[in-house]
Amino acid sequence: MGCVYIPIRETMEEVRVSFDQLPRDASDIIDILRAEQAPLDIWLIIAREYFKRGKVAQFRQILEDGCSPEIEEHCASMTYERVAILNALGAYYTYLARTETKKKEKDQYMVEATNYYNRASRVDVSQHSTWVGKGQLLLMKGDIEQAYGTFTMMETDDKEHDEQDPYVPALLGKACVEFNRGRYSVSLELYKRALRVNPYCPGAVRLGIGYCRYKLGQLEKARAAFERLDPENVEALVTLGIMDLQANDAVGIRRGMERMQHAFEIYPYSPQALNYLANHFFFTGQHFLVEQLTETALAVTNHCPTKAHSYYNLARSYHSKEDYEKAGRFYMASVKEINNPQEFVLPYYGLGQVQLKSGDFTSALYNFEKVLEVSPEDCETLKAVGHIYAQQQQFDKAKNVLKKVTKINPHDPQAFLDLAELVMSSDARAALDAYKTACNIIRKAGGNVPLELLNNIGVLQFERGEFELAEQTFKEALGTDVWVALMDNQKYIDACADMRHIKDVQIFDHLEEEGLPVDIVWSKVSILFNLGRYPEYVDAFLRLAAIAKARNDIQLSIEMVGEALKVKEKCPNALSLLGNLELKNDEWVKAKETFRAASEAAGGNDSYASLCLGNWNYFAALRNEKRSSKLEATHLEKAKELFLNVLNKNNANLYAANGVGLVLAEKGQFDAAKDVFSQVQEASIGTTHAQMPDAWMNFGHVNFAQGSFEDAVHMYEHCMRKFYYNTEAHILLYLARSHYEAEQWQDCRKALLRAIHLAPSNYTFRFNLGVVMQKFSTSTINKSRKNVDEARLMVSELENAIRVFSLLSAASNLQLHTFDKKKIDTHLGYCKHIIETAKIHRKAAESEDKMNKERAKLAHEAAVAKEAARKAEEEEKLQEQWKSDSGSSKRKDRMRGEDDEGGHEEKRRRKGGKRRGKEKNTASHYETEEMEVDRMGDHEEMEEEEANTSYEEQPNKNIDRDDEGRTRDDDGDAQDLLAAAGLEDSDVDDDMADVPSTAARLRRGWSESDEEEPATLPESSPFGENSTEPNGSGGGAGDDNDKNNGVADDDED
Repeated sequence: MGCVYIPIRETMEEVRVSFDQLPRDASDIIDILRAEQAPLDIWLIIAREYFKRGKVAQFRQILEDGCSPEIEEHCASMTYERVAILNALGAYYTYLARTETKKKEKDQYMVEATNYYNRASRVDVSQHSTWVGKGQLLLMKGDIEQAYGTFTMMETDDKEHDEQDPYVPALLGKACVEFNRGRYSVSLELYKRALRVNPYCPGAVRLGIGYCRYKLGQLEKARAAFERLDPENVEALVTLGIMDLQANDAVGIRRGMERMQHAFEIYPYSPQALNYLANHFFFTGQHFLVEQLTETALAVTNHCPTKAHSYYNLARSYHSKEDYEKAGRFYMASVKEINNPQEFVLPYYGLGQVQLKSGDFTSALYNFEKVLEVSPEDCETLKAVGHIYAQQQQFDKAKNVLKKVTKINPHDPQAFLDLAELVMSSDARAALDAYKTACNIIRKAGGNVPLELLNNIGVLQFERGEFELAEQTFKEALGTDVWVALMDNQKYIDACADMRHIKDVQIFDHLEEEGLPVDIVWSKVSILFNLGRYPEYVDAFLRLAAIAKARNDIQLSIEMVGEALKVKEKCPNALSLLGNLELKNDEWVKAKETFRAASEAAGGNDSYASLCLGNWNYFAALRNEKRSSKLEATHLEKAKELFLNVLNKNNANLYAANGVGLVLAEKGQFDAAKDVFSQVQEASIGTTHAQMPDAWMNFGHVNFAQGSFEDAVHMYEHCMRKFYYNTEAHILLYLARSHYEAEQWQDCRKALLRAIHLAPSNYTFRFNLGVVMQKFSTSTINKSRKNVDEARLMVSELENAIRVFSLLSAASNLQLHTFDKKKIDTHLGYCKHIIETAKIHRKAAESEDKMNKERAKLAHEAAVAKEAARKAEEEEKLQEQWKSDSGSSKRKDRMRGEDDEGGHEEKRRRKGGKRRGKEKNTASHYETEEMEVDRMGDHEEMEEEEANTSYEEQPNKNIDRDDEGRTRDDDGDAQDLLAAAGLEDSDVDDDMADVPSTAARLRRGWSESDEEEPATLPESSPFGENSTEPNGSGGGAGDDNDKNNGVADDDED
């Protein structure tokens, strides 16, 4: 356990500081060092211990405080220690600059390091450690010459060492400079000299020796130097791994990758290890790891060659995934990191490949020529250059380049194939020789000769008239198929003999019964047709013409038909095919004459020729540029005549019937046309050889023309679902048009979006989409009332329309479509104009929607409050009814109590006539009051029933209520009833006290009728104030009477 002792100032005592217990906050230890004025070497020791433990912030804080002006002034005499602290900070910032990848931060660290080294030089210019730090900083900046001058000056100024015992840091610095200059022998001698002077030099010296020997080609000695280093040395492991990989054998590759993996596990930010691991994972197809490793390598290094390798690995990964845009971008980044193609030429080749793929032949040729500067006999690059010359129509240069490739590598079959394809049109003999040479090379290598190569050889032999050789070549290509046996046995099938029996497959059934397979792979179809190219065999030419037509090679197809017509001048099938090809070339007049010739050649019995001529007249009527009604009617009538002639000969010909329906529809006879199309649909259902999607489409067109848009939509959808699996873009266009005319804007928009998804390069769909969105927004603006969702959708659609028209406007500059740019700009300007109005409408709709929501909320709250008030009213009525019933029962109880007090009544009868008269009046009054209460109770029940009935019949009727929610009339009546019953409601407000009650009026009547009583009566009710029980403690009727009678008895006594 290490420690340091800090002497206490002006005493002989010391403070022991254990390195394992250094405080987390360096300010505590700094306060101690400042308070005790500790020597600077102790500052440096403590800072170094913090650095060893990875506490870099505390390390920097102690050193920066140790070189502050206050400390330097106090320790001005400690020159060595001051220089050591400044050099430590300079080395620290140099390390940060070496590891930093961002240029701004890197430059800042270099400035900080330079400042500290300059301060150290001002303290003591003779300190060698300062010059060593400056030399390393200059070397890292790339200032090789100035770094070399610094190390040399340090070596010459060293007075403590002579030539026999030089200063080792100076030797090592000069060795690094010489290595960067490329003078590996001089660098090696300097490293060896430093090792002889100090055999205990760090491992970096032996690492330098290993690098020098590796560069000098002394691989075994380099390996020995690296293996003597620490097994955990990352640089040594990476270099040994590279040497193992260069062995190019399975064992070496496995060992090399193990070393790279070990280096990566020790330090996962070594750019060399990352690049080699990425290269390994590229060949294993793990492109995700390739991209991750190379991106990490690019983030941790600024070394240009290393970055070039990283960019190359990344570009190659994207190139293999056919992402040519990213691949080209990273190839270009790799090239920019290279000063000279000799350093690393592979990015130039990859960039040339990507540019060749994109059609940029000039740039590709430039990069391939850069590759040839480094490797002038690279066959792959030469073949690429030859291909570029051929594309640029420089055939002589291309031929010379390919011939050079065949001379450099006479065993490359691809070079001969490229040469043969190049000279085939100009020198058939040379092409045939090149094909034969390529075929022989493949056979000698033990490979399978491609069928295409044999087919080309056979074609050239046939063109040269070498029929027997051509037949042998074709048969070799076909192999042992049954077709060769058929031809050897002269069992040819004349397909032109009778086209009506094209479905006769009995011959093939017989062959399969004999165990002979009749299947043929697609790659042998052309070979089989070429094998049938003998005189008088027209069908082979026609099939070759059909193949060329399917490949959209119209010119070759016409040539094949011409060859067939040379054999048989008036072949109806050949003439019909030629007429169709002429129509594709927009040669209408020639096509008409050809169709007529085909019909005449068949004696008017060829249905197909008649149909073609009828189609020609139909399209000629529609194609009439002047739209002459007379000429249009003539063409339509002629087409109808031809279609009907075909139907008369064969009433099951669906194509002729469909043509008749088309003519009727063009004449405006929609109902008749619909009947025809319906019959065609019914006839085509259940058949496999005649699928007629046109009948469904034409039916939809007729419905559209009649304005039955919904029926048209139904037909289009059925046709697309039945025949095209919902993947036909043009039917979606018809569907969108139907929705458009029906003003079903959103359905139209959906149909167009589906069409764009199926045919993204069709700009017609995009233009129509923009028009639909514009039309929807315009119609929405013109609506008198629109909700907030419609307003928001209106603005959104306008923004999308602006994007679409902007895209079309930009595409028109590139001539990607044929729309008028002025028309597009007009739509674009209109959308931009009305979008501001649309935004105003949206804002108004949003405000209105917000107000409506607030009104609905208030209405809901009012309804809730009304319901609560109704419930409160019902509860109040129930309480009043209960109190009324309670008052009646209490009064009856009091009457029964008075009957029990018969003795008191007898005394009153003895007192005289006046008292008896008063008691009689009182009894009469009680009976009258009880009857009145009963009547009022019955009346109240009837009013409650009427009120309930009225409430149920008029639930929304407003009721006049007081501030407490009670009805004013009901409160008054209720108080009168209570007073009449002799009860008072204590809950009644004070303002109701002034209202005279029925009981008060009765008391006034009693006082007036009783002439013998005193002039004044008690202020309280005769039944007691707030009385709830007949005989309660508050005094009841019996108590009052007893009291009065008692006073009278005393008077009599």
